This record gives sequence, structure tokens and C-alpha cells, in this order.
Amino acid sequence: MRILSKTISIPCFLLIASFAVFAQQDIPGSEDHPLISRYPGSVIKWYDVQEFDRYKIATGPVTGYRHINEWLQVEGKVTRIYYTLSGTRSVTEIYLNYLKAVKKAGFEILAEGLHKSSNIAKQVGGRGWQGVYFRENPYPSSEGILMGTGSASSGGSAFVAGKLTKNNATVYVAINGYQYRSDVVLFMIDVIEEQTAEDDRVKLNPDAMFSELETTGKVTIYGIYFDTGMSSIKPRESKETLDIIADFLRKKPDLKLYVVGHTDDTGDLPMNMGLSRERADAVVNALVDHYQIPRSRLSSFGAGPHAPASTNLTKSGRKLNRRVELVQRLK
Repeated sequence: MRILSKTISIPCFLLIASFAVFAQQDIPGSEDHPLISRYPGSVIKWYDVQEFDRYKIATGPVTGYRHINEWLQVEGKVTRIYYTLSGTRSVTEIYLNYLKAVKKAGFEILAEGLHKSSNIAKQVGGRGWQGVYFRENPYPSSEGILMGTGSASSGGSAFVAGKLTKNNATVYVAINGYQYRSDVVLFMIDVIEEQTAEDDRVKLNPDAMFSELETTGKVTIYGIYFDTGMSSIKPRESKETLDIIADFLRKKPDLKLYVVGHTDDTGDLPMNMGLSRERADAVVNALVDHYQIPRSRLSSFGAGPHAPASTNLTKSGRKLNRRVELVQRLK
């Protein structure tokens, strides 16, 4: 596998398949994460994206009953993809390909382990270890995920976690592999794009914005500033982000967008609904009046506190909820 790098807001380490994958068999609405591809021939059987969540990466062995001492807790956008691969490839072969690609991309390896037999290893990557790992990072029991379940010809297991910081952004990848049967290998690939309470904005560029639109149908913007309870844009502080949005729209002249304002849940609901709409209107007006973007391409909408990106119970969560989103509008 080779690595291609792109200059986007978070590091890109797309693993390039050497032949076509069979995406038509994937579950509806799923796709590879933009930063890391599947092993050729794999099929997505479960897919979940949380715009903001917590995730725990184990970096040490099992030290007691269902207990691991060493964990790294991270938070941000969490994408989880469960793949199955039928055929003659082994978990060892697939794992070594992923490990090589992650290292080549410059990731710091946080933990890794490969166990070729079907033992109940407590070391990193072992089957018993994976059981503890997934108790801390659970997946729905109703989705038919077979990680850790037994079969007559089940075999080895593996794990690698890596961290990469580039362009003031940090991304983590955690890959669990499991030989479910002699002819079936399972992989769970989790990608965490870190956000912290100190982040005032998401670093943007037009290519990254278009990639995000293609992936999720929206782009979240944290770089447009208003005074508390007000809808007038702070022009100096917001100029850089507005410049990038305008450049993006000029490069995609056929693209139409909903500009959606969001608030946290402090204050009363009518005020927040009105404020979110007024802030969305202000963004549209700025793009039309100062950047000559045709008004017909932009529609404003206020969602108030009705679509939070995080909890409203903490300061950091409320900060993430106060945002503008650009949502793709079909023609």
C-alpha cells in the first residue's frame, strides 16, 4: 500500500488499493474514511460517525479481570467502520500492510501487537485484550458485529494505534483485526480527529471543505465570531474564515448551500432560535455584500440549540455547539 498526502485541515494518509474494491456491497450510507482506505476487497458492514465524542485508546496489557491500566482518552470527531474480508488473506497479512502504511505516513505508534494463534492473549492486540478494549469503546450489539466471537477455524488478532500531528491538527487511528474464520477476516478501523476546548476554529481550505461536504454533506465552521448575544460579525477576527469560504464558493460555482446557525442551550429558546437565524443571515450578507457571491446560491436557516455537536452541560461542549454549518443544497 502507498500513502498519498494532501494539504488539508487534518493529515491525509489515504491507503491506496491496488485494485478495485467492491463498494456496491457496503451497507447503505457508508464509505471509507477520507483519511484511510479499506484493504482491497473488504466490505463495510457497520458504519458510525459522531461529530463529537470521547474515545479511549488502550496502550498497555490487561492487568486484571477486564482491566487495563494504561489508556489515552481523546475527544473529537469519531468515525468507526467495521469491515469484513472473505478469501485467503490472513489477519497477519492485512495487519502488516496497515502497520507499514501507518508508519510510513509518519504516525507515532502508541501501541501495537500481533498474535497469530487463537489464544486468549492479554497483551496488546490479543483476543482477551480486545474484549476489554471494546467494553470501553462499545459497538451496538444489534449490528451483527463478530469481533471476538468464536468459530471452529478462528485464528489470530492484532491492533495498532497511531497519532499524527500536522498543521496544528491531531488525528488518531486505532485498528483492530480479528481472524473470525480461516476464510474471513474482520477489521474495525476507528479514526478520531481531535478537538479540544482550546480550539477556536477549524483550520479550513477549499479542498478540505469540499472533501467534508462529499463525506458528510456539511462543513462545520468555528472561525466566524460574534459578541455574546449579538448577530453582527466581528469583521477583523472573522475575515480569514470568510475569505476561505468565499474562495471555496468561487471554486465550486455550481454549488448551493444552506447556511445554518447553531447556538448552545443557555438562555430561552425563542431568543436562541432568533439569534441563530440572524447569525446565519449575517454570514450570507457578508458573502454577498463583500465577496459578491450570488445570493441565489445561499439560504440561511436558524437551528438554535436543536442539533448540538456536543453536550451543553460543559463549557467545552457549549463552545462546540456555537457554530455555523454549511450544508449542501441540492439543485
